[in-house]
Amino acid sequence: MPELPEVETIRRIIGPQISGRSITSLKIHNPQIIAFPDADTFSSSLVGCSFTGMSRRGKFLIFHLDNGSRLVLHLRMTGQLLVTPADHQEEKHTHLKAELSDGKQIRYIDVRRFGRFWLLSNDEADTVTGMDKLGIEPDNALLTADFLIEKLNKRKKAIKEMLHDQTIIAGIGNIYSDEILHAAKIHPEKPCCYLTRSEWKRLAEQIPKVIAWATEANEITPEDYLAGNGKEYRNTPFLKAYGHNGKPCEFCGTLFEKLTVGCRSSCYCPKCQKK
Repeated sequence: MPELPEVETIRRIIGPQISGRSITSLKIHNPQIIAFPDADTFSSSLVGCSFTGMSRRGKFLIFHLDNGSRLVLHLRMTGQLLVTPADHQEEKHTHLKAELSDGKQIRYIDVRRFGRFWLLSNDEADTVTGMDKLGIEPDNALLTADFLIEKLNKRKKAIKEMLHDQTIIAGIGNIYSDEILHAAKIHPEKPCCYLTRSEWKRLAEQIPKVIAWATEANEITPEDYLAGNGKEYRNTPFLKAYGHNGKPCEFCGTLFEKLTVGCRSSCYCPKCQKK
């Protein structure tokens, strides 16, 4: 699943390409991807609208429209979002295609069909997407050692699992929890209730630092993004911990090991991240 850095990359690529353009027609090949409202209302409500901008909240993408409506997308496991020329070869599993006023198309591709769209009208309360339950963003100034202690210090679950809790910090998943814990030198299985104040402090420092670093490292041109169909930039070689089982740690040279925490794989350095 794309995490915050990847979703932010998509926003930076797609946003400028659609801003000021209007939707002239819309085809939904698989209504399953429309979570709210029904597919017919979704389609008729969007045609004729213009995009005024694009934002992100956690792993959600938000398209802002000239009538005040918000189009929300969560890519889930395999969602891909493209802006293509009209004659660009259409990928298999293309479930939505919107014609734009400049002749280009927005295409949504999803092999596993887990991704979802929601359309919220002007001033409509968001009770359907789940964004109202999200915690703070990793770059929020409120993210301090004291904040983490207040939210997690009494929890018995492993810190690796709790970094995935979107109601506390939005946008972190399996990839960047490995990266953050390696940078903070904390074992992924360590229960939250056993973390020391110095470990909470290191965690609070590394979460925004790692996410910002990964977001910049993910930078890609629109041309390369389109050539890779919006997915080839993911899990790039700049990662220092995730997927590094059997490879040397950049800090000490010890080989990474792999274990399972909360049904998710985790790579860690047994010397830097002592249990």
